[in-house]
Amino acid sequence: MKITDLKCTVLGRNPVVRITTDEGISGLGEVEASKSYLKPHILFYKDFIIGEDPTDVERVMLKIRRLGSFKPWGSAVSAIEMALWDIAGKAAGVPVYKLLGGKVRDRVRVYNGAVRFPMTGYLPEDYAENTAKMKASPENFSIIKQGIGFHSQMLNRVPGLTYGDLRGGGLRPNRAPLTERGLKHIIACVEAMKEVLGDEVGLALDCGPGWMVPDAIRLAKALEPLNVMWLEDMITGDYTPYVMADVYREVTQSTSTPIHTGEQIYLRQNFRELIEGHAVNVIGPDPCDIGGIAELKWVAEYADLHGILMAPHGTGDGLIGLAALVQVAATLPPNYIAFEYPVGAPEWWYDIVTGLPDPIVVDSFVEVWDRPGMGVELDEDATGPYLPEGDEDFFD
Repeated sequence: MKITDLKCTVLGRNPVVRITTDEGISGLGEVEASKSYLKPHILFYKDFIIGEDPTDVERVMLKIRRLGSFKPWGSAVSAIEMALWDIAGKAAGVPVYKLLGGKVRDRVRVYNGAVRFPMTGYLPEDYAENTAKMKASPENFSIIKQGIGFHSQMLNRVPGLTYGDLRGGGLRPNRAPLTERGLKHIIACVEAMKEVLGDEVGLALDCGPGWMVPDAIRLAKALEPLNVMWLEDMITGDYTPYVMADVYREVTQSTSTPIHTGEQIYLRQNFRELIEGHAVNVIGPDPCDIGGIAELKWVAEYADLHGILMAPHGTGDGLIGLAALVQVAATLPPNYIAFEYPVGAPEWWYDIVTGLPDPIVVDSFVEVWDRPGMGVELDEDATGPYLPEGDEDFFD
């Protein structure tokens, strides 16, 4: 079997990769919805993979893996890797999880991820109201994550929470010391959410990046009695092209509150210091950024050897990305907690993807399906009207 073409289109906001072969088997991969601009970057890799056997996934990846980088630039490599596994599973007549070592679990836990509701404000009562809505969602999530601090509009909308001026625009552009009032405000918002969730639903907090180390330590220690699931991306994180493992270690060693990072990190080599130095308690690589699902599994196994937990990122990965997350999460070791649940947006995504269960999430779990490959497909007739001009030949 040989690769004959690499195609990419943007459906809604998600770039979608399709790899075709000379035996009529094709594979799909998907990039986060925030990265619609990556189509030309994805197509850059076409000449590297044409003529290769797609079922020799690692051989193909060795040709392109070194040409990616931290979020967002690893997404192109990651989506291609997913499409290769999709083909390999279809060619073998087995689900991808079989090729990754087989199932450890028959159903995989997810947390709310992209199931969010607009904030009406950034006071404790607003957080309580918003969290109650997520708790009442039909998926019955056992873990709910909410953005606070630098991973929200709180610091821009509530005066006097930081020293210095905050910048607008960009993705997570701010770093600043918190005022005493700011720290107390954030703690009060977390307490309000825990009051809603009690001990029935775990609370995870997306915090940054942007925190100064003393503030991160003070917050983590103040929240110890609340038993939150984790504090995510306090020092580095979303769209930060470096790791700062030594700084994370200082925070982690100061507190019993679990510290989490990893969504922006590309490749196993860049997780090494975090894991070997026990710099965090939880890592959260995104299969659409780390370099693909096999790379994520490798990092999960290595983290497990070092007593570090795994909660993969995935909020913008779409429905094809969801399928990839289900396949790899089924194979992960016992350090797996849950992955961040992506949804189809716009809503018509649910009309063009076949193979998903209905409902997808029941009591915070997704049942692992057994169809070959990733187990989902794009309905060509239903997808056609949503193909952008110039991509009419996507299924040819």
